[in-house]
Amino acid sequence: MDTIASLFSFITWPVSWVIVQFHTVYGAIFGPDTGWAWGLSIVSLVILIRICLIPLFVKQIKATRGMQTLQPEMKKIQERYKNDKQRQSEEMMKLYKETGTNPLSSCLPILAQSPFFFALYHVLNGIASGDTIGKINQPLLESAQKAHIFGAPLAAKFTDGASKVESLGASLTDVRVITAVMIVLMSASQFFTQRQLMTKNVDTTVKTPFMQQQKMLMYVFPVMFAVFGINFPVGVLVYWLTTNVWTMGQQMYVIRNNPTPGSKAQASYLERLHKSVTEHGKIRGRGQKAIVKAIVAKGRDRNEAERKFINGLNKAGLAAQADGNVVKSDTAEAAQSADGSTVATAAQPKRQQPKRQSKSQRQAKPAGEAEPKTSLTKSDEPQDAEPAGQQDAKPAAGAKKPAQKSGGGRSKAQSGQRKGPQRPKSPSKK
Repeated sequence: MDTIASLFSFITWPVSWVIVQFHTVYGAIFGPDTGWAWGLSIVSLVILIRICLIPLFVKQIKATRGMQTLQPEMKKIQERYKNDKQRQSEEMMKLYKETGTNPLSSCLPILAQSPFFFALYHVLNGIASGDTIGKINQPLLESAQKAHIFGAPLAAKFTDGASKVESLGASLTDVRVITAVMIVLMSASQFFTQRQLMTKNVDTTVKTPFMQQQKMLMYVFPVMFAVFGINFPVGVLVYWLTTNVWTMGQQMYVIRNNPTPGSKAQASYLERLHKSVTEHGKIRGRGQKAIVKAIVAKGRDRNEAERKFINGLNKAGLAAQADGNVVKSDTAEAAQSADGSTVATAAQPKRQQPKRQSKSQRQAKPAGEAEPKTSLTKSDEPQDAEPAGQQDAKPAAGAKKPAQKSGGGRSKAQSGQRKGPQRPKSPSKK
């Protein structure tokens, strides 16, 4: 570890300078030789570094989601060129270039944080060894060696012997207990951070090898932190625990306000957004507008939670627009009254088709009433038919029956009825 730390010695001086500046401030409040002054200096250093890394964290989120989106295409390329590794690599690079995705972007925050971590380790290791490094001069070195965090010296390790711990003015039991608790908290925070990413912020509709890799890392990383943590000084454990807690809180914020499409977190977010939009009648904030805009642009490619969100807006009389805004839809348009108040218009009843009358209903009409002609009723009278009042009158006795069609063998029905003997159907005709 000393060899690795020495490779990052170029940043040792800036890190030590930042710690000294924070120690000057906290030393005036808590005392220069206290663990609070030195411990809060390390915590402040972590916060400063993580604030500077926020742009890289945003790139990491975009890169991770881009890789999740590309997993189906990558799998197709691997299956298509499984016997040609060179062509497979070329197609992968072509896919990355077309989509603007960089696989290394997801590792940027860790890579950018590594120099600060090893520089801090080098500074704290120098304090434990009694060496002045960077801006840590002899008076500050003596002050740091006297500082204890809950009874454990700043430069003590879990693997240190009793003689070395006693030289730092502490007991071996206190050092072992404090370092063990910090190692467990550091590993647990790392596990919880990875677990909430896998259970809440992963698209469950697509099963890819990327998900299996993330699931494996969820268990591997905490074990690695526990193994390496026993060789970290207390000051480094404070640094790493603080950065893990920061990452966990930062990720919780991202999952809540900008979840991955198709994940459980997105379904919860859209439920909250639907409630907010229906209460206020509009989108509040640019982040919400960007999400609604992306959902509208998907069209038929929306997932179940997104379709449910759009349908819920329609039922509430609202419509999502292409620019991300929400307006009242035409079906729920309100009319303005004379005094300017809004009055909801009543929904117009649906137009119903007239019911078709049965034969008995048509026959039961009183005499003298004309039967309305419809497209389903054939006219039985010629153009020079009798007046309307005599259409349904019963023919007088002895009147001549209507002539039958030649070859038809059937008499025409008057007012929808068939009269006279009917010719039996031929067995060949149905």
